[in-house]
Amino acid sequence: MTALDLAGPVAVVGTGTMGQGIAQVALVAGHPVRLYDAVPGRALAAAEAIGTRLDRLVEKDRLTGAERDAARARLRPAETLSELADSGLVVEAVLERLDVKQQLLRELEEIVEDDCLLATNTSSLSVTAIGGALRNPGRFVGLHFFNPAPLMPLVEVVSGFATDVTSATRAYEMARAWGKTPVACADTPGFIVNRIARPFYAEAFAVYEAQAADPATIDAVLRESGGFKMGAFELTDLIGQDINESVTRSVWESFFQDVRFTPSLAQRRLVESGRHGRKTGHGWYDYGDDADRPEPHTAEKVQPPAHVVVEGDLGPAAELVALIREAGIQVREDEEDHGTRLVLPSGGQLALADGQTAVEFRDVVYFDLALDYRRATRIALSHSRDAQTQTLAEATGLFQALGKDVSVIGDVPGMIVARTVARIVDLAHDAVAKGVATEEDIDTAMRLGVNYPLGPFEWSRRLGRSWAYDVLDDLHLREPSGRYAPSLALYRHAYASEKREGTP
Repeated sequence: MTALDLAGPVAVVGTGTMGQGIAQVALVAGHPVRLYDAVPGRALAAAEAIGTRLDRLVEKDRLTGAERDAARARLRPAETLSELADSGLVVEAVLERLDVKQQLLRELEEIVEDDCLLATNTSSLSVTAIGGALRNPGRFVGLHFFNPAPLMPLVEVVSGFATDVTSATRAYEMARAWGKTPVACADTPGFIVNRIARPFYAEAFAVYEAQAADPATIDAVLRESGGFKMGAFELTDLIGQDINESVTRSVWESFFQDVRFTPSLAQRRLVESGRHGRKTGHGWYDYGDDADRPEPHTAEKVQPPAHVVVEGDLGPAAELVALIREAGIQVREDEEDHGTRLVLPSGGQLALADGQTAVEFRDVVYFDLALDYRRATRIALSHSRDAQTQTLAEATGLFQALGKDVSVIGDVPGMIVARTVARIVDLAHDAVAKGVATEEDIDTAMRLGVNYPLGPFEWSRRLGRSWAYDVLDDLHLREPSGRYAPSLALYRHAYASEKREGTP
């Protein structure tokens, strides 16, 4: 039986935003679809809403009039669960409560045929725990769509502890036949995306809580230097602070309060105050009609240095040497030195963020990691109070001469982009080592599910095998809570590289 040769219609239980979206996806893929909701009248209203969206697809030339009419003819609201008895697949998208989902699935199991595939769209609950209420949990699988389901290409196909391989394979192939990009993963808290994405939010909030930078500046650095489509503050305002914090708390609690997933106290206070983001008119930012969007901190224009001395290999920032030359600034190279820094005319040093703090050194200014130093439009700098004023001015002028806006932030180890990327890479390696998913599926999930510019393993290969480990090891020495302790998987990855290069 192929994905499109189900024994019966696709049924969707729960007609909220996600339920309607999943139903529309199945409908456009050619299936008869049944809609059910426990609240009388909601299934009919949902069917009408889907019909309206099909009209819009015709207006946008994504469907023909005949295809729309055929799809509408295949869509039927149901008044009782018993009307779903002939379904080949049932996807539940009801309230995110374990007891509610378990009760619903127990009822469905008594109604549908034995070959009907049962699925949950849960984003925060254990697929294993939900399926534990079933007589036959082998036919139960997670199908985690992303909102809005008709537009977002990713579907996480989650195998619970008792899910049969054949059931997971059927679900995977069905998602692909629906035009989606499925990724397979084990039943772990947060699955792939919500597990590995936690540092993107957590590290931005940590920098803010350390009073190193304001939300607008952190967001600008993540976008304009890190290459992310949105910053953490604006993205969580869009998602909803209550929803984002709830997912973070769920992952943290499911991992037995693992310090790597600790929620943000600042975000908790935001939720408690009722400032949930765009939907309430205020979150990290004010969305009132008369509100002005805060601007990121941007340094005033200063003169660039006449020359710089390059000491050693700048690693991920090596491209800067060519950019500096192109800007007409003289570059001298000290091949005898084994450092990894730029020396400015003042004698001060400019170094790539590495997990250390500037206060540990006599006269150092750190610069943050960039996805692409040529295309980046902003660079963050950090320094200690002991740094010379001239050193900071020369560092600022150097990047301005390269066409970058400069944001000066507080002296936090790992700065903004570097610490965020290092932690994402670490969690990805840890997930593979624990059998959550393959490297390829994790990269696909993070690019498609949260629109990252690179997957964690793509980033790891670009930055070097030991880069993330070295950054986190330095961070862990300075904040030994365990939050930044590199995973054993990342250690093995970095150490294997050193052994291949002949390190004793």
